[in-house]
Amino acid sequence: MMVDPDGKFDYRALAEFRYQIRRFLRFSGDAARAARIEPRQHQVLLAIKGLPAGERPTVRVIAERMQLHHHSAVELVDRMERAGLVIRRHNEEDRREVLVSATAKGERLLHQLTAQHQDELRNRGPELAQALQRLISRGAVAERRTGRKARGAK
Repeated sequence: MMVDPDGKFDYRALAEFRYQIRRFLRFSGDAARAARIEPRQHQVLLAIKGLPAGERPTVRVIAERMQLHHHSAVELVDRMERAGLVIRRHNEEDRREVLVSATAKGERLLHQLTAQHQDELRNRGPELAQALQRLISRGAVAERRTGRKARGAK
């Protein structure tokens, strides 16, 4: 058992936050499977549609957004292409670059799943937000107590 002599960690807050995330991820996976796609396929569709401005939907970018190895992202996109969820096309400006985009079928599934996710977040999102807020607040208290910022903070 880990002892926290400084009292700077709030294990309950972290455990609650992780629990709330897992609940949401379980809902998300179940919703994707009910729509007859793999949860990771849903995530790819969302990653493509929700890219930050200026990002292009290449397999490399999808791999980064999904936190996958490049070869795993290639295989996932291959399966999605065979299922009619995405298509690959060459970038008009740079023919060497291959872009991935959702098909009409992929767009319909993404729209359906996004509506379900929004409903879930309206219903259970406050619990997730409260868990995150408690964790952040406890971290700020610990920073003031120790005079140090959390790792990675600016």
